[in-house]
Amino acid sequence: MKDDYPDDRRYTMEGLWALVDGDEATVGISSYAQDAMGEIVYIEPPALGDLIVQGESLGPIESVKAVVEPESPLSGEVVARNEEAYAQPDLLNSSPYEAGWMFRVRMSDAGEYESLLSATDYAESL
Repeated sequence: MKDDYPDDRRYTMEGLWALVDGDEATVGISSYAQDAMGEIVYIEPPALGDLIVQGESLGPIESVKAVVEPESPLSGEVVARNEEAYAQPDLLNSSPYEAGWMFRVRMSDAGEYESLLSATDYAESL
């Protein structure tokens, strides 16, 4: 198990992370979650302009081992997608905290971010 969870972001129990910048948050998958899934071969992101809700499914992430439908860490409007990661899903494996981010959301409730796990709490939960 990898124990490299940047403490500048928050995490869900399912292994997604969110990094806030102003009223927007970038969302990706943790190193632990991508490692547990194995080679990621397909992701189906929310579309630009979609309204997502914390706790609701984001769409499938497929790997050679499994298909998961993680729940959104935050509510808001999708304002950017990492098209490079969708074209090359293995970026989620090789660079989960940098090049492998999935999308950005303009948060509708900034308080939801505080409900997510700190890096320490996430690591301890594993």
